Amino acid sequence: MTTRLVTMDGNDTLAAAAQEMRHSAIGDVVVTNGDDVVGIVTDRDITVRGVAEDRDPDRTRLQEIISRDVITVSQYDDAVAAADLMRTYAVRRLPVVDDGRLVGLVSVGDLAVEREPQSVLADISADDPNN
Repeated sequence: MTTRLVTMDGNDTLAAAAQEMRHSAIGDVVVTNGDDVVGIVTDRDITVRGVAEDRDPDRTRLQEIISRDVITVSQYDDAVAAADLMRTYAVRRLPVVDDGRLVGLVSVGDLAVEREPQSVLADISADDPNN
């Protein structure tokens, strides 16, 4: 699980999210409304749902392109439970919550590092980002 999270408000722009992703060397931000997780936006979402649809990155708000109906996992769930949720809902990232409060994010890469440390995905996921 990653605890180095970046959260943004749904009214922030695609450009702001992309700049934050570049600055933080990450590929996603969790979109929140106060303490509530309302969505996730990835670098791919910005490309496919934003730029490829001719949306202006400086004017389009995250709330317009986020993936809603976020599936979350408890911080007390194990890697198998997280993997099962990812498989069932076809998602690559799960916000980790404790009593409804965001405490982390688990990704497919995190699971690879945990469950299959010798795999190519684990090697890639454990490496520093190549900006």
